[in-house]
Amino acid sequence: MPIYDYRCAACDHELEAIQKMSDDRLVDCPACEKPELKKQLSAAGFRLSGSGWYETDFKTGNKKNLSDSGGGSKTSTTDASSS
Repeated sequence: MPIYDYRCAACDHELEAIQKMSDDRLVDCPACEKPELKKQLSAAGFRLSGSGWYETDFKTGNKKNLSDSGGGSKTSTTDASSS
């Protein structure tokens, strides 16, 4: 689940909340209890794992499979060592 950053427009209190993407935004500030919380823009932190184009592109040799997901085929359409 993503972590969202919030900041209160009334008292400048900041907090992080773990929420599902489908959850409603938080509104009430836990510090001043006013309905002034605003969602902040922050850097996304996630890792794509499993088989797919992102798993094999731009990686060579032993670095081709960094996740141990154990599923799917690990075939590459290009061979970086032969170019």
